[in-house]
Amino acid sequence: MEALKVARPRDKVSNVGTVEGTTEFVTRDGDRTLTVAGGTEIGRRYRANFDVLHLGDDPVLAVVADGMGDSEGSAVASRTAVDVVVAALRAAHRPFGPATIRDAVGAAQQRVRAAGERLDSLTGCTLTAFVPDGDGAAWIAQIGDSRAYRLRDGLLELLTVDHTAAWLGAVYGWYPADSRQAAAARYMLHRFLGHPDSPEPDVLNVTLRPGDVYCLCTDGVAEQVSYERLQQVLGSGDRPGEMVAALLADTLAAGGHDNATLAILQIT
Repeated sequence: MEALKVARPRDKVSNVGTVEGTTEFVTRDGDRTLTVAGGTEIGRRYRANFDVLHLGDDPVLAVVADGMGDSEGSAVASRTAVDVVVAALRAAHRPFGPATIRDAVGAAQQRVRAAGERLDSLTGCTLTAFVPDGDGAAWIAQIGDSRAYRLRDGLLELLTVDHTAAWLGAVYGWYPADSRQAAAARYMLHRFLGHPDSPEPDVLNVTLRPGDVYCLCTDGVAEQVSYERLQQVLGSGDRPGEMVAALLADTLAAGGHDNATLAILQIT
């Protein structure tokens, strides 16, 4: 699937150029300036890119989704999820609240499940979305193992939790983190869009402080780029488009074992 590029800039948005393979723009949200960039890389393992990226400014919104597997259902799930979430949030009244975010993801869940009933393949995806509320804060919605990180005052924090058996195993000590069991458990998701039991996303509210850098990414980035490298790049002071390009290049240098997609939001 091709990444959805940002729409033509409106008056409040200005393009600041692109690095090859990335999209970058500057916009305002309340009294904050956000520089937003994103990109996606197919890698060397799969025949196509089953990740989907959306960057937009009406409202300011970044979404990454990662289809499960490499079938038609994977492509349909990620594309459907992003389109439904974006449409729902564009139609919603601001300021957003947690119910609005959950409703948008819930609508995507229903549509992905309906698509799965028509397709003879696994139809599911993970999703992480970031949407400022216009009042100095932002909502993050996450389901599956796509992630959201924040770099603040030099400290890189993982704000989300992977909804996988591997995460539970690491927390509760079921098996060593580098064991075969842990590797297999990475692919055992207990929450995702398309799940038959309709699990809810985690919804977080975070403040937006000048100097913050937020990063949304699929597991193709999180599993191939080390914490230390991610901290180094997000703290480099480079433009977000340059950060995106550097991290996507890192996924290829690590082997390109998965599709890799990320969005970076820099707050000033």
